[in-house]
Amino acid sequence: MNFVVTPARVELLKAKALEVSANAYAPYSKLHVGCALISDLGGTYVGCNVENASYGGTMCAERGAIFSAVAAEGPKFKINYLVVMSPMLESLPICGLCLQVISEFATADTKVLFKTNGEWCEHSFAETLPFRFSKNHLPA
Repeated sequence: MNFVVTPARVELLKAKALEVSANAYAPYSKLHVGCALISDLGGTYVGCNVENASYGGTMCAERGAIFSAVAAEGPKFKINYLVVMSPMLESLPICGLCLQVISEFATADTKVLFKTNGEWCEHSFAETLPFRFSKNHLPA
């Protein structure tokens, strides 16, 4: 990882995730979620959940932030640190679909931060999704 994430930067990511969660479009679940991440190059990107009446069209906050980062930095983008939160829940794990998308742009050392029972939990991505499916599983 090229960019060092300081504790102050983590606090800034938490604040950005909280701020962007207010912009969520969640008329069905009523659950507002925000995500903020920092790339290996030091870029900061945010996303919020956007629901749709045909639930398959819904976009989670994590994927929104990642797609914005790829649009800005290109296909070599890598996640250094990712924070996901909702002001409405004391526990908010990352869904399986988002974990799979994160795996495309994470390294084993990428840090993820979310709340469990009101406490912040920081894990390496390898700890969060140890048996992920990746491009290494596809034929050459």
